[in-house]
Amino acid sequence: MKINLIVLSLATLILFNISCKDATKLTKDVKTEKTLFPSEEISLDNETKIDALIAEMTLEEKAGMLHGSSKFATEGVERLGIPKMNMTDGPLGIREEISKDSWAPAGWDNDFATYYPAAGSVAATWNPELSYKFGNSVGQEARARDKDVLLSPAINIIRTPLGGRTYEYFTEDPFLNKKLAVPFIVGIQDNDVMACVKHFAVNNQETNRDFVDVNTDERTLREIYLPAFKASVQEANAYSVMGAYNKFRGDFLCENDYMQNKILRDEWGFKGIVISDWSAVHSTVKTLVNGLDIEMGTRKPANEFFLADKLIAALKDGEISEEEIDKHIRRILRVLFQVKAIDGTDRTEGSLATEEHYKDAYDIAEESIVLLKNEKNLLPLQLEGINSIAVIGNNATKKNALGGYGAGVKTKREITPLDGLKNRLPENIKINYAEGYLERYSKNDNDQKIEVTLNTPTTITELDPEKLKEALEAAKKSDLAIIFAGSNRDYETEASDRKDLSLPFGQEELIQKVLAVNPNTIVVMIGGAPFDLNTIKEKSSSLIWSWFNGSEGGNALADVILGKVNPSGKLPWTMPKRIEDSPAHATNSFPGDESVTYEEGIMVGYRWFDTKNIEPLYPFGFGLSYTDFEFSNISTNKDSYSEDEDIQINLTIKNTGIRDGKEVAQVYVSHPGSSIEKAAKELKGFKKVFIKSGATQDAIISIPVKELAYYQVSTKKWVVEKGTYILKIGNSSRNILGEVSIKIN
Repeated sequence: MKINLIVLSLATLILFNISCKDATKLTKDVKTEKTLFPSEEISLDNETKIDALIAEMTLEEKAGMLHGSSKFATEGVERLGIPKMNMTDGPLGIREEISKDSWAPAGWDNDFATYYPAAGSVAATWNPELSYKFGNSVGQEARARDKDVLLSPAINIIRTPLGGRTYEYFTEDPFLNKKLAVPFIVGIQDNDVMACVKHFAVNNQETNRDFVDVNTDERTLREIYLPAFKASVQEANAYSVMGAYNKFRGDFLCENDYMQNKILRDEWGFKGIVISDWSAVHSTVKTLVNGLDIEMGTRKPANEFFLADKLIAALKDGEISEEEIDKHIRRILRVLFQVKAIDGTDRTEGSLATEEHYKDAYDIAEESIVLLKNEKNLLPLQLEGINSIAVIGNNATKKNALGGYGAGVKTKREITPLDGLKNRLPENIKINYAEGYLERYSKNDNDQKIEVTLNTPTTITELDPEKLKEALEAAKKSDLAIIFAGSNRDYETEASDRKDLSLPFGQEELIQKVLAVNPNTIVVMIGGAPFDLNTIKEKSSSLIWSWFNGSEGGNALADVILGKVNPSGKLPWTMPKRIEDSPAHATNSFPGDESVTYEEGIMVGYRWFDTKNIEPLYPFGFGLSYTDFEFSNISTNKDSYSEDEDIQINLTIKNTGIRDGKEVAQVYVSHPGSSIEKAAKELKGFKKVFIKSGATQDAIISIPVKELAYYQVSTKKWVVEKGTYILKIGNSSRNILGEVSIKIN
């Protein structure tokens, strides 16, 4: 029996599904104060059927299910009704179909999909409802393409601003990370698709990622790098996890007994399957015994995979038992039953690239855009008296659905910033477009643009004289200018980390020269990771941060610039003034060589900046609005709490400006009397609210006291220290608007 519960969100109605047997496992979404249902637990109701199937299978058939038979599928057993397990990449949407044995496109004409905003964009919304919306929408597209596994979300912590996959990850903060990961996974799995949560774990750099041995102390591992994975398993009931490339404490993660067996399965109770990252397997018996279930992407013919002929040989030589092999086959069959790939008469059919899905992409994009500066109130753009606008920059027309070394999306719709302005501006306003800078690299072997990585030459930074001349002429003859600068998915890419924080392609010089000829210039940065914006912040009066923002990104950006949408995005990471200020770089512990030790420990991101009193360029959680908000009447429902209670924080938020808008109230917890090292403050709660101009709204943020625990290594337990804690409420980690003290008894 199933119960359908319609949950009313701020902007949309979202349908959640839950089995009656899960009714006791409901969790409370502290942001919305509505009930969030996890995915159904992996069922054990099909064990008799699974026993019968395993008894009928040959050893060769079993091995075929444990490794890839093509780039994105494993073998099934057709004679027994066991289908292939079909997978697809999904960080930006459903990847186009590729060839069976190569990365070349298959050439289909029906595999166009919705290009969704990147995970950094989702994180900037600070809105778990939109994370669910993304997961649910892309899950529908996965089913429409007949996929069983969506290789998403990627939830590794952003340890360095230079990370090549920063755009693909959510945040530097473990609490925000898990609050976004859980609804994303639930949204995917509501569509009879397995979410594959990646990359497990401590996979925080692209440099030397295939072999670097990561070392971190146990407390840092538990408090920073594992919380979102743990919540994915225990709160969202994720059906699959992807093992990472790197080593951890000497063992590759796809054959790491401590991570895959002792923590993931024994401690957390994970019942799903572990899939390797592509070409991340290095052994046969050790890999299987230490917890991996499926090997993917090994660069050999399918029969030469580690879990193919070598596994059969290992069994015959007595190095592994058939009972061990059957254990992994059982796990695979369970999840195939779970998503109705076997005996699934009522399996979700899904839908692909619909107007509803484009609207989902727009909703995320519009809430993700961050207003960084608006000194002269050029924004929102007032069109009275404006006859012409200069639109300058390669990023005004750059498309990012495809590109880079990672998975992209073949889409029929990608609205660029220039497209968005053309769609939204009145016809009588003339747009004078100039490319401004060229995307040029010092070398470009095989169009991989590998020269942007840490160990190779950089981009060409000299501006093309003709392009510069065109840009300055456009700026001079226009009433105002908008520069679209920043990055793209060829520059920020999987398999390489950036060399430094510098803007590529000579953009800083271009921006300064345009500002000199037309002070009425709005600067829009598009990218997934921080850049050195010191000079631009100082010289520009209006600065916006946008992202690789999906099919409707240009329309959403135009709506923010023109004021149809009041910006409400908040940075999900810290933007440093200098790379040397960031913890991994301040401690000289990035990128390492064959090994890397996380010397900063628990002081990741804003924890480092706030504890060390280092001023960032823009702090974690920062984002302006076209209106103003006041926080008042901050209190808690009690003065003291025991460990099994929830802290209820009450506050009033007033919109004192002339525009309706959304604000994010953020709760940071300090424990100045702690007997152990702790950060100056840690995010432990947040709530995004919509308030009309002149109106007030009472808000409640609930924090379980157990969220205040630290990991005590000596006892291997989470411990809540007794004593006085200070709850700091603000709208960024550096803008605290009120405090209240509580005691934990």
